Order: sequence, then structure tokens, then C-alpha cells
Amino acid sequence: MKKVLSVLACLVLLFIFCSSETFAQKYDLKLMTGPMGGAWYPLGGAISDAIQKAIPGVGVSVMPGGGIGNVEALEVGKCDIGFANSCSAVDGLFGRAPFKKKMENMRQLANLYPQYFQMAVAEDSGIKSVADLKGKVLACDRKGLTGEQLSELVLKVYGLSYKDLAKVNHVSYSDGVSLMKDGHAQAFFLITTIPSSSIIDLSADRKIRMLSLPEDKVQALQKINSGFLKRVIPKGTYPGVDYEVNGVGAFTHLIISSKLPDDLVYKITKVVADSLPRLADVVKDMKGVTSKDLAFDVGVPYHPGALKYYKEIGAL
Repeated sequence: MKKVLSVLACLVLLFIFCSSETFAQKYDLKLMTGPMGGAWYPLGGAISDAIQKAIPGVGVSVMPGGGIGNVEALEVGKCDIGFANSCSAVDGLFGRAPFKKKMENMRQLANLYPQYFQMAVAEDSGIKSVADLKGKVLACDRKGLTGEQLSELVLKVYGLSYKDLAKVNHVSYSDGVSLMKDGHAQAFFLITTIPSSSIIDLSADRKIRMLSLPEDKVQALQKINSGFLKRVIPKGTYPGVDYEVNGVGAFTHLIISSKLPDDLVYKITKVVADSLPRLADVVKDMKGVTSKDLAFDVGVPYHPGALKYYKEIGAL
């Protein structure tokens, strides 16, 4: 009898061990971020590392992407988690242009920090307003990225289109900087944090001017998309720019697939919240962000797992 009980005890212990370890659910998640040279890619890497260290059995692959493309990728299952701009995500939620249908698989994971749409031009280009871009060469985000959509809309509120420009280069941030340095482009548009490492790199090589949007143009953009928020870049943010720069922007946030189980998303949300000090070391704009800030409602339905975590900690 003692031998039988010993064997049974061993079997029970083996079952418990196997249930928690050997038979634990494995997940190979894909996280889509932003273009090289922006803030999303390194921040995505930090989040990926934190998740993999904290949650056994979960792998996270980081891939470059873009605000609009990430929303579409999440919908069709090309990624499980993605960075997005709140204005684009809300458009996707309702199926508004540039989306062709409603993005039904998207759920809110965490709000992160404000984004700024920035327009840098060569000081010797003679460009002092967006209206002066006619006949000039522009470098902006690739098609499918929020920055490219905003570039086109900003031109639109000035009565311009890509056809009115000499050329439009849809490139990465690093390539945009190179075009400006070589004199092959006179204007560089992007949406990212401040100060942008790309614009700092550019300003170290040549003098730049940052373009502002007057209040009537900001309001015109907000009529097109209520998700565009007024943003002000403080003077002195970039070398030689000793004036405030008025414009628009949005929020950077993390979206996640509705198909992922609640308990997994709960754990991922907790990891993001616990990793805030580390994330602030990667992207300056994350400094001072709290768990309550992560729970900020940007207009996209929360994933139940994220919602459970935020309610437990009193953030909602």
C-alpha cells in the first residue's frame, strides 16, 4: 500500500508540473511597430523583451509597420499587437477612409504618449508656409502610414495635392533625412515624438525651419477627422528653432487582437504597466506616464483582459 501511495503521489506531482510547464499554452505573437528611425520600433523592442521575460511560453517578434497598415494587419491576422495613432484607429473602427471597411478585430490595450506631426524645411528653400510647397520636392512617410495620410490632408486644406509638387518621395525617416541633406528634397514631413532624432540629425547638417499651421487650418483638419488634436512644439526643441511651432497630432497607443484570450492580455497589460520606468528610458515622452494614463480612453473598445487589469488597479 505504501508503494502504491508513493507512486500515486509522484504521479500527482508530475501531473501538476506538466500542467503548469510542459503543457502550458505557447504563443508566438507578432508586434508591428513603425518605420526605422522613429520612436515606435525601439519602444516595441523594449515591450517585446519585457513580455517574453515576464510571461513563460510567450514569444514576441517585432516588425516595422505604420499607423494605418498596423490596423489593417491586425484585422487580417498578420499581427497580434500593433502600435497605432488614435486618429487612424478611430477611422478604422468606423470604416472611414482610408479604410475600406470597419476594423472589427481591433481592441485597445494601452494608451502611451502624444505624437506630433512635424514639417521641417531647408532654411534656404524659401518655404515659409505649406502654401510655398508648390513646385517643391517633399519627403514623407510611405503609403499606408499615418504620417503620409496627414501629409496629404495638410496639403489638401491649403488647396494643394501631390500633383502640385515637383516630386513626392515616400520613404523611411532615415532616407528622408538623407534626401534633405543631399538637397534632393526641400521639405520633410513625419509624425513622431519630440524632439525627433531624425530632425535633430538633419539640423546638425543644415539649417532648418519648422512650419506651423494657423488655427483655421488646424480646425479644417479637425473637421476632416476629430481625432486630430492641437499640438505645440515648444521653442528651442530643435537647434535654431527659437519659436513655438503650432500644429496637430494624435496619441500613440497599443492595439491588440480581440482573438487573444483574456488571461493572456491581462498579463500583457500588467507587463506594460510594470515596465513604465524602462520604457521611459527608451522614449523620453514615456517619462511620467502612469498606469492611469495607460487606461486613457482614445475611442477604441478595450480588450476585456486589459479592462480587467485597469479596473483592478483603480485606473478606470
